[in-house]
Amino acid sequence: MENAKILIYDGSFNGFLTSVFKAFDQKWNVMDIQKDNGKQRELFSDTETIGTEIDLAKRVWHGIEKKSHETIKTVYFAYQSEAKGIEFILFRYIKQLFFSTSGTPLSFAEEDLPKIRHLAKLVGSEKRHMEAFVDMYQSKDSVYFAVIAPDYDVLPLISKHYRSKYRDQHWLVYDSKRGYGIYFEGYKVELITLDLGDYYKNPDFFSNISKNEGQGVKDISNGYLKNIDIQSHILPKPTASFSNKAYRPFFNERTAV
Repeated sequence: MENAKILIYDGSFNGFLTSVFKAFDQKWNVMDIQKDNGKQRELFSDTETIGTEIDLAKRVWHGIEKKSHETIKTVYFAYQSEAKGIEFILFRYIKQLFFSTSGTPLSFAEEDLPKIRHLAKLVGSEKRHMEAFVDMYQSKDSVYFAVIAPDYDVLPLISKHYRSKYRDQHWLVYDSKRGYGIYFEGYKVELITLDLGDYYKNPDFFSNISKNEGQGVKDISNGYLKNIDIQSHILPKPTASFSNKAYRPFFNERTAV
């Protein structure tokens, strides 16, 4: 009997979807799907390192999407929760979607689906909170700028909102907890990393601010952010643009930035 495999992927959603495709295509007995963190793997199990292939990821995405838009949204939002073991939970759920016959769900469906829906709901709630309550600051080079540290990885999910709200501005929303941001330069959104050096570590970074009521954003009157050129701190690493669709994940994600 073939040993159960642990699939190792690059930590991106596209990498996860590629792993799902490879597992189904090769008919592997999968015991877990894990991000590549360099740690020792389980004893008495085989590991398979999966390279991200966007075309294969798209095939899985479209296959789930055919079930319903709500289903793919639930899968994507639950993945962005970064909950422990979420990859294998979603793998089992997707396997059920594709391979169970009508009226005969796989045995683990009852426990998996409520958890997936609960996580997706939490992520959706934080997404809405970030869209409603995050304040933007203005840098020296007139880039509207916000630093967030959300519980869940919601940054890819709020891009559409900010593209619409600040469509005529250059803006950047940066997740300090995960070390990447989304930057809009007037016609496309890029995933970037940002080097703020000692600015962000300084306790006065967001001090001495006054609200600009006319524009609905906060402009820093004193402190570091007002006095730096945000664009000069964007690391010059190429990224691909977001799709115009709300939840489409096919871009070079932060692990490739």
